[in-house]
Amino acid sequence: MSEDANPAATPSPCQDIQGDGRWMSLHNRFVSDSKGKEPDVLFVGDSLVQLLHEFEVWRKLFSPLHALNFGVGGDATQHVLWRLVNGELDHISPKVVVLWVGTNNHGHTPEQICGGIMAIINVIHQKLPHAHTLVLGLLPRGKSPNPLRERNASVNALVQAEVASLSHVSFLDMDPGFILSDGSIAHQDMYDYLHLTPQAYQKCVISCRIARHRGIWKIYTVDGILKITKLKTRIGLNSLLR
Repeated sequence: MSEDANPAATPSPCQDIQGDGRWMSLHNRFVSDSKGKEPDVLFVGDSLVQLLHEFEVWRKLFSPLHALNFGVGGDATQHVLWRLVNGELDHISPKVVVLWVGTNNHGHTPEQICGGIMAIINVIHQKLPHAHTLVLGLLPRGKSPNPLRERNASVNALVQAEVASLSHVSFLDMDPGFILSDGSIAHQDMYDYLHLTPQAYQKCVISCRIARHRGIWKIYTVDGILKITKLKTRIGLNSLLR
């Protein structure tokens, strides 16, 4: 499907339904904040990215990396795409871009959402050719089994297959096992069955740690270590958490 025919892959500003201009104000602030900054890591996405900034796990693990957080609540792929096309990447050169978006793409098919995520990846690579993009998998949502869980799982499978051959992109499954044996999700992990509690963020972050050692950037995952040096990516399968 071409980007022109895919609404999830067509850059679009978020509609200002409430009339207070907050979305555009946030975008303009991100563009302004990026000037004169030298972030090593950039997080971009929806409210799951935005809220991460509020918790201790951000201050402990990501603030030392001079990380910027460009998360906006309610954003879908087309909104993130518009923000990145319109200035949010123009003044920075992060080594790693962490992308987490897609769960808010209501009315779009898994194929369309995957297309939107891939369009974002392409823009990141065009504007930041030396950066490595880490795509975080969509989480299950809703207290009980529902079609959106199935949709998000399908998106993850499609994106993982699309990026498998791309040396500048990695996919990481962020679900540490939120679905219990009876099919439910506990409010201790997702207080509204969508957004994460502090303890749930901690569980997710165990799946992903980003660090720099002797000039080599590494993304530690439960499956191995991605060592990033400029455009070159090596995958080491040695265990992370031992």
